[in-house]
Amino acid sequence: MIIKPRIRGYVCITAHPQGCEAKVRQEIEAAQAAKAALGLEGPKKVLVLGASTGYGLSSRITAAFTYNAATFGVFFERPSINGKTASAGWYNSVAFEQAAHESGLYAKSINGDAFSSEVKAQAIDQIKQDLGQVDLVVYSLAAPRRTDPVTGATYKSVLKPMGDQAFTNRTIDTDHDQVKEVTIEPATDEEIQHTINVMGGQDWELWMQALDQAGVLAPGAKSVAYSYIGPEVTWPIYRNGTIGQAKKDVERAAAAITQAYDCQAYVAVNKAVVTQASSAIPVVPLYISILIKLMKDKGTHEDCIEQMVRLFKDRLYGPALPLDELGRIRMDDWEMQPDIQANVVEVWSKINSDNLNALSDYRGYQHNFLTLFGFEMPGVDYDQAVEVDLPLPSAV
Repeated sequence: MIIKPRIRGYVCITAHPQGCEAKVRQEIEAAQAAKAALGLEGPKKVLVLGASTGYGLSSRITAAFTYNAATFGVFFERPSINGKTASAGWYNSVAFEQAAHESGLYAKSINGDAFSSEVKAQAIDQIKQDLGQVDLVVYSLAAPRRTDPVTGATYKSVLKPMGDQAFTNRTIDTDHDQVKEVTIEPATDEEIQHTINVMGGQDWELWMQALDQAGVLAPGAKSVAYSYIGPEVTWPIYRNGTIGQAKKDVERAAAAITQAYDCQAYVAVNKAVVTQASSAIPVVPLYISILIKLMKDKGTHEDCIEQMVRLFKDRLYGPALPLDELGRIRMDDWEMQPDIQANVVEVWSKINSDNLNALSDYRGYQHNFLTLFGFEMPGVDYDQAVEVDLPLPSAV
């Protein structure tokens, strides 16, 4: 079938298999290019939780194609059903596994609910059988809801401010390409706790506990979970909001994991990039559009793959691992440089619908968004009919 993008709000409900493959191959080339500068050991056997999109996918690509690591991925994606396209994450994973196998690299995956005890047990059994142990665990799950495997209770996360006051600021109405105000009512105590239960560190701890108890966590292993802080303009909805409370719990979990097991766990604070998750956060798309332009002008702009290559090469497996005062890895260091943030504040005070494209790289934001789903990739003929029902090469 011929596939065109169909966008509803912050989600594209179609995905292009050849475009997703082109995007994955593009990231693989970036990861391979980093090999020449390497002189240190890296990961050998890697478990990536949330391996199909965004930073999780880029982490898997970096581990495999920069360090020749065996990778095992866990994700929850939609295959093609009744002639409809699969999700972008499904096509990404198909493309990754095909490329890994072509290069002689081990790559297997589970498509299922990573929060469940069943998927944890299934992954551990496969790791025991194929790899023995893993020396790096990447935790990159982002989900709207989670069912606690012990209690059976289901929690739903929300993106809301905290306190007694509603939050009002500007964002981009991406359906109409306009800058407009958005108002978000504060979260209830129950919503705050639910968000922590979904997006906090509880499930990361359960994974690490299960891996350790099963004997598949290598001595001296590392684990990393991803977070974001961002500028003050986003703090009410992010750092000081419900999601920020969840991220603080991830930091708590990192310390607990490090203390409990022969494993050093870190939180990596990454820069703002266009992902399916970030597109859903009010205010953030406008901020990213401004940020992209400023960082491109300065020559410091990075997308997911560049961030992950730098994280692995210069931090996790580099000659030194600088941490901030709270023990976090700050991959947002270039984003948060004072001159960049001062310019963001200046542009923010001036930007409106009329000068949106002049003062920001909104077109770059839109392009990056579409590439998440395999569209606007060079070399792909989008007028050509393609097969949408693609099997995952090594589904477990």
